[in-house]
Amino acid sequence: MKSMLQIDGKVAFDIHRIRNIGISAHIDAGKTTLSERILYYTGRIHRVEEVRSKSGGGPTLDYMELEREKGITIQAAATYCAWKGYHINLIDTPGHVDFTVEVERALRVLDGAILVLCGVAGVQSQTITVDRQMQRYRVPRLAFINKLDRAGANPDKVLQQLREKLRHRPALITMPIGLEDRFEGVIDLLSLQALAFEGANGERVVAYDIPEHLQPEAFRRRQELIETVAEVDDTIAEKFLSDLEISTDELAAAIRRATIRRELIPVYVGSAKANKGIQPLLDGVCAFLPSPLEVPYEAIDRETGATVPLEADPNAPLVALAFKLEDGRYGQLTYVRIYQGTLRKGDTVVNATTGKSMRVPRLGRIHADQLHDIEIAAAGDIVAVFGIECTSGDTLTDGQLPVTLTGMNIPSPVIELAIAPKDRNKQNNFAKALNRFMKEDPTFQVTRDDETGQTLIRGMGELHLEIYIERMRREYDCEVEVGRPQVAYRETITKRAEFNYLHKKQTGGAGQFARVAGYIEPLPPESGNVYEFVDQIVGGAIAREFIPACDKGFQEALQRGLLIGKPVVGVRVVLNDGQTHPVDSSELAFKIASMAAFREAYFRAEPIILEPIMKLEVSAPEEFQGTVIGQINQRRGVILNTTLDNGYAIIEAEVPLAEMFGYSTSLRSATQGKGEFTLEFLRYAPVPRALQEEMVREYQKRRSAEKAA
Repeated sequence: MKSMLQIDGKVAFDIHRIRNIGISAHIDAGKTTLSERILYYTGRIHRVEEVRSKSGGGPTLDYMELEREKGITIQAAATYCAWKGYHINLIDTPGHVDFTVEVERALRVLDGAILVLCGVAGVQSQTITVDRQMQRYRVPRLAFINKLDRAGANPDKVLQQLREKLRHRPALITMPIGLEDRFEGVIDLLSLQALAFEGANGERVVAYDIPEHLQPEAFRRRQELIETVAEVDDTIAEKFLSDLEISTDELAAAIRRATIRRELIPVYVGSAKANKGIQPLLDGVCAFLPSPLEVPYEAIDRETGATVPLEADPNAPLVALAFKLEDGRYGQLTYVRIYQGTLRKGDTVVNATTGKSMRVPRLGRIHADQLHDIEIAAAGDIVAVFGIECTSGDTLTDGQLPVTLTGMNIPSPVIELAIAPKDRNKQNNFAKALNRFMKEDPTFQVTRDDETGQTLIRGMGELHLEIYIERMRREYDCEVEVGRPQVAYRETITKRAEFNYLHKKQTGGAGQFARVAGYIEPLPPESGNVYEFVDQIVGGAIAREFIPACDKGFQEALQRGLLIGKPVVGVRVVLNDGQTHPVDSSELAFKIASMAAFREAYFRAEPIILEPIMKLEVSAPEEFQGTVIGQINQRRGVILNTTLDNGYAIIEAEVPLAEMFGYSTSLRSATQGKGEFTLEFLRYAPVPRALQEEMVREYQKRRSAEKAA
């Protein structure tokens, strides 16, 4: 049977009973607390640790010292557990927007997810972001409304926000018994039973009849659940319209079908910290989220470019994706999702991206920072591999299928810092740290400024880079000097400009000759592409072997724009004519000619500077609303929306990143320390003309001073 992996004639596990899930949410919605309870109730751990533990410990999945100190998740952490005969691979992801790549790569390989929402704050800015990421990877999900024991908790408001802000169709599966300090348990609307959670950590689930005073509400909500399911399922709709009785099994099966089709989101309620409502959520994970067999996955045939369907079949040729790297105490650890086939310790795998063959010396399951060795893993599973050379997003096969899997969406860094080791003797540690962090995190980039000789690090925000600087100090004993944060500006062009450049150089020996002609034009912003090269050479005007050198030359010219020395993006280069010399032409000559041709055409293409625009959401007491709006306006911000909720003003705006340095201090001062904000990259937009002219003058002045020095 395809869904079974058999070892020595015995069933090792049934792929139907695997659930690969992630937990995502806005920062502080309670993801890590929920993960800790899941591990406790499934018997994976035997003691519960809180996020800000006074005992000096911390949650199992926040195992980094920095995570425990700051009380935030920095890296996505993987683990596995079992619940009622199901094998669950679980990934807890960060909520802070600076670590959004961790969410991206987790969702890329998961079959389902739990979207955690705060019962008081509801749908927040980062909730919208992670939900959009789930949409991108077509991940079916459950929602868990957390913190119902807190003052101001209102699950009905959160359900309404799910409909209005996220455009979802939520289906309430459990309803609360009481709220705030009177929150006692939940009512399961499928089985129509009340559930209490007894024991020191709520580990004992006790079912009892629904209290009489809650029966009308429970029956009304069950009827609403049936109506919601009837909107998306014909079988239930038919019975509902005919006034026929709908059994619990029929209703559950319909909810499962609609959830997998992403037409419905089953919603559970509870409080992870108060140990209430978690076990029904686990039942929902097993009942409603898909197994690997129920999710259609595709690869791309490298030879034809056609899509190839993949089957979660242990006996098929191996296809797996390396989605995360970690340089830990065991050496390089590669997290791998197996889409089809079987992987054994000692097998030889082929990196489809590089063509290299490698032996798998060690295979294991990850539980936070621990490794549990295994001999074999099959389709649908998420495991760790050691001792193989690959990067994040590489496809691993057994060499039978010439396919690759599509990679992940990697956001562009928006902030940069110049850094250098304080002690020159620590240069080696400094280089090791940068290499490791770059390998592990695609949004952490390192470049060298040739003009100043500085090492620049780029990332998603101040906190992102702060964490890596602190890790250098702790893990590599390397203190660093840090320059002021700089915005990662970009340059682009706004119109078409033609070029026709002849590079001709005659020296004592062989000369250099290359002519390139064509035009540059802006790419449509919606394409999202940084660069496009179009080869329209016909009749051998440029010999075929020199075309890649032209492409390389244009790409190198794009690395440093001529306005303020920043990378140039959104450019299409069309090469349609040229000339080759039978003796003096070379790859180097065509590369030089292409670089010079680009520079020649650049100013005729009317270049502009682009700056990162951030999505800002501020929450502050109502009486400070005017002050907060005034601050945002002073920072070139555009107010999009303001709402009032429980005495707090929620202000949404778009603000240039360049104006946001030091904002946290200003906001705290203006709101007596009660204001909070989240900042998320939205898009690049043109810098206002007057500011652009000032930036260009500053750059030219600095260049002149550097040349003079």
